[in-house]
Amino acid sequence: MHDIRAIRDDPKGFDDAMRRRGLAPVSSRLLDIDTLRRTAQSLAQDLQTRRNDISRRIGEAKRRGEETTALERDAVALQNDRETHEKEAQRQEDAVKAALETLPNILDADVPDGADERDNVVVKEVGARRDFGFSPKQHFELGEALGLMDFSLAARLAGSRFVVLRGALARLERGLGQFMLDLHTGEHGYEEASVPLLVNDAAVFGTGQLPKFAEDLFRTTDGRWLIPTAEVPLTNFAAGEILPAKTLPLRLTALTDCFRAEAGAAGRDTRGMLRQHQFRKVEMVSLTHPDDSAAEHERMTRAAETVLERLGLPYRRVLLCAGDTGFSAAKTFDLEVWLPGQQAWREISSCSNCRDFQARRMDARFRGKDGKVAGFVHTLNGSGVAVGRALIAVMETYQQADGSLLVPTVLQPYLGGIARIGG
Repeated sequence: MHDIRAIRDDPKGFDDAMRRRGLAPVSSRLLDIDTLRRTAQSLAQDLQTRRNDISRRIGEAKRRGEETTALERDAVALQNDRETHEKEAQRQEDAVKAALETLPNILDADVPDGADERDNVVVKEVGARRDFGFSPKQHFELGEALGLMDFSLAARLAGSRFVVLRGALARLERGLGQFMLDLHTGEHGYEEASVPLLVNDAAVFGTGQLPKFAEDLFRTTDGRWLIPTAEVPLTNFAAGEILPAKTLPLRLTALTDCFRAEAGAAGRDTRGMLRQHQFRKVEMVSLTHPDDSAAEHERMTRAAETVLERLGLPYRRVLLCAGDTGFSAAKTFDLEVWLPGQQAWREISSCSNCRDFQARRMDARFRGKDGKVAGFVHTLNGSGVAVGRALIAVMETYQQADGSLLVPTVLQPYLGGIARIGG
């Protein structure tokens, strides 16, 4: 959410920022509406002042025993006019708010220009790709051959873009999530939370999914929303709150099922587990002092990278360009893991600094050391990481020629010491 006062102070700067997002100049329209609001508000205040003066004169006249009918008639007229202008001011304020709600965050200066993912910048690549000595298979070929990954059964139960995992693969998925939670809570200073999977309108609005991206979400018949990521409930821990500066940064993590309608993904990744309506993800959220959010962004991204390094998965860090950066983010690093079966890099984590954009929508503020309200917190979120995609990467990276799967050493304790699946 943007501050109309900041737009008023620098309309050209705001239009330039939106232009980087591929949007036409919008400040003139916003400021025209805001001018109507301020004019109506000023007229209402002036009318209230005049009405207060007449009320004072009516009181004085009555004390002197004088006739007040005309004055009272004027007071009623002023009151009616004031209410008319107040309604107009509220109407224009609602119009400004509705327009601002649909505008994306302002990008950091170091975010590269570009239209889409082809203009993203690879920052680094870590880990050597394995030389298999045979043609590696994709995860769904491996899982189905093992009899532990069933898309047909899932389709009968729920439709397309679902999967049933059984036996050792189900346990491997569970172990991956537990491993990530243990790493983030034990070494990275995140507090584990168990959160609702259903949230209200205010929560989804606060993190930026509403009103613009409602079609990407699942809604229940009673008006709640299935969370697309634990970012939504975790970030909203601060909604409407004033956090003492000494409590910052507040770092939270959760392993949840996530639900996405994938409304714009028709025909994409229809085979396998890459793009599902329901999937599991470990989410990291940080609420920080504005001065610390850039450093926290790097820290969070390193926490996600550590997951991939411990699993022995080749990955690369990518700085997203302007056209590929999400609605609420000011800057985003994607982590992409190498999938041998696909012979392609695929996103497995996205770590974003949202600055104060979400906090303004949620009214999440902090109190300075002097006890006074100092401003809005900065919010950050990152996948730490997507469990289903980590499962895919582990399966494809650790597959053997006979179709069996080696279990990474760090995961073996979560599988009761099992070192191989199948074979």
